[in-house]
Amino acid sequence: MKVENKRVIITGSANGIGSSLSHVFRKKNVESMILVDLDESNNLKLANQVGGIPYKADVGNEDDIINLVEFAKQEMGGIDIFCSNAGISGAGGLLSTSNEDWNAIWNVNVMSHIHAAKHALPMMLDQGSGYFMNTASAAGLLTQLGAAGYSVTKSAAVSFAEWLKITYGERGIGVSCLCPQGVRTPMVEDAPEIVGSLVSIDGLLEPDDVANEVIECIERDQFLITPHPEVVDYMKIKVSDPDRWIAGMQSLTKQLIEAFPDAKPMLRDLSTEEELD
Repeated sequence: MKVENKRVIITGSANGIGSSLSHVFRKKNVESMILVDLDESNNLKLANQVGGIPYKADVGNEDDIINLVEFAKQEMGGIDIFCSNAGISGAGGLLSTSNEDWNAIWNVNVMSHIHAAKHALPMMLDQGSGYFMNTASAAGLLTQLGAAGYSVTKSAAVSFAEWLKITYGERGIGVSCLCPQGVRTPMVEDAPEIVGSLVSIDGLLEPDDVANEVIECIERDQFLITPHPEVVDYMKIKVSDPDRWIAGMQSLTKQLIEAFPDAKPMLRDLSTEEELD
């Protein structure tokens, strides 16, 4: 789908990839943009820079998405491209996580995509075209060491995007799924040192570079967006020999524990009693 003169929604717009997407869309002369984030201050500054419409919403709350879609109808006359980009890292590990931790990350990293599709699809189907760009992560294709919630929800996000493309692709609905490794965003820069080291194994990309690749992939209707080419190679190993892949990831875990001894509780997900020993 050519993005020029299109009506766009971007969630998670105030920082990182979302902010960069808004700038690239503006350069591509979209007709209008609604920028969605809980960070009202940065989102308002961004909206003033790119001529977008700021909107506050909790993307994990279905009612907020319903209201957002209605707002888009009123302000833009519809939606052509919905960039469901918001995501959170959530609590690490497994043994120490609560149901509240799981619900929080599930709602933002998975249900936000489902809510967006459920409530924007009818409009797109009526107009005969539409596009969803769902941000997941390389963790959804591979895994994220030490973070069960992040791994599971990003995997589910990839699976949902794939289902959406299979089910509605022949009815004029485009779908792309963004799966980068490390990107220089606040989520990565504010994370513990071990997390930053892990996700930057193949280099940290700048959000602007990722955003430019996203736009290119939307315009050629490419489903999987992997700004780190190494991810595709890892996927091939994982699919062709799962046991080899898992053994390699276990070995990487050991190497990281040796390099970052303080990170052992996170990587091994030790119980409280084990941590005290």
